[in-house]
Amino acid sequence: MFKSKLKVAVLGATGMVGQQFIRMLDNHPWFELEVVAASTASAGKPYKTAVAGRWAMETPIPERIAGYIVADAHEVGNIAAQVDIAFCAVDLDKKKVMVLENGYAEAGVWVTSNNSAFRLDPLTPMIIPAVNPEHLAVITQQRKARNYQTGGIIVKSNCSLQSYVIALTPLLEFGLQKIRVHSDQAISGAGKTFATWPEMDNNLIPFINGEEQKSEIEPLKIWGNVSDKGILPCESVKIKARCSRVAVANGHTAFVTAHFKQLPSVAEILQRWDSHNLSAGTPTAPNKIIIYRQEPDRPQPSLDVMNEKGMGVTVGQLKTDVSDNTIEFTSLAHNAILGAAGGAIWATELALKNGYILQRANGLKQFGCAD
Repeated sequence: MFKSKLKVAVLGATGMVGQQFIRMLDNHPWFELEVVAASTASAGKPYKTAVAGRWAMETPIPERIAGYIVADAHEVGNIAAQVDIAFCAVDLDKKKVMVLENGYAEAGVWVTSNNSAFRLDPLTPMIIPAVNPEHLAVITQQRKARNYQTGGIIVKSNCSLQSYVIALTPLLEFGLQKIRVHSDQAISGAGKTFATWPEMDNNLIPFINGEEQKSEIEPLKIWGNVSDKGILPCESVKIKARCSRVAVANGHTAFVTAHFKQLPSVAEILQRWDSHNLSAGTPTAPNKIIIYRQEPDRPQPSLDVMNEKGMGVTVGQLKTDVSDNTIEFTSLAHNAILGAAGGAIWATELALKNGYILQRANGLKQFGCAD
């Protein structure tokens, strides 16, 4: 049990991912939502007014948060004086995101970002707790190189990666060499609902700008090694990706073909999926990260996307082919929960549990645990 909750801000609180943060941080046992911040256009309004007509969650705005006055996310000094942690989901271009997030880290705030600006920076861990918790060690190098004191920055990966990168991680020991993946991505991944994007009803768009490049590059960093130069990307795996936007509200579905040096059996694959449990033991961590369904027509977003409260990966349609050492499977993850806000909160809990985050708001200097 921690002595006191850490104070947190959500930057970009009015957007789709920001709303998920608001929902998931309400009554969180380790974190206290202190500040909701957004663009200058929303600043100064009560939160319920700022999101009027565009609150997209199935649950209502938490009553305690509804009356919060939205701060301007660019007022770094004012917000940094109030919080220990900032969850960042602002909608800005990469250069502006880097300036903003670096400003918070320099001011002593821990930043967990859902933006892509720092994803390929070797000194910025891109954390999926079920895959690469050891990458948090790079924070020590980051702080030294950038003169951050209590601050630091970690990032979430592209939301589509959670479905198949997590499923492939327990199989790396068999010598993963090549991946072909097609990702059918929900409209919430674009920050949309069917009400705000009626053109997507009964439709498919076979192109998402920049998504395939992210899908081919980011897993290599996630599977990379920690070195004295930061994180060195994995060089032994080659990835080819295709991505489409489909008429699904939530949930990115991946159709994966993976080639291995040594082909695992179905029994070996299922055993490793069943036992994979990296970084459990924090409030947002799922009880079971990989759920296998034997039915021939699963996973399905309408049936499976909320497994483990949206924090699980549901896998099905597993096949192996001895003729070319490949396996095939279909996997599904909630893009806005595990792939975005929930995954970011889980990664932050992990960093806190491992001593990388210091409590500093309201004059407190050190974060600790009660006996």
